[in-house]
Amino acid sequence: MNEKVYRSMSLSGACNIAVGIVILVVGIVAGVMAIISGAGLLKTKKNIMF
Repeated sequence: MNEKVYRSMSLSGACNIAVGIVILVVGIVAGVMAIISGAGLLKTKKNIMF
């Protein structure tokens, strides 16, 4: 019984680490894309005439 709990806790810990890494990478990519998009909008702002 104890071995089953130990194995399940090990698997759960490994899954949590993997999910954390994926969330970190997605967050960084989303942040970089937002910065690039915002810079493009600011750059083309001066070409708009009302």
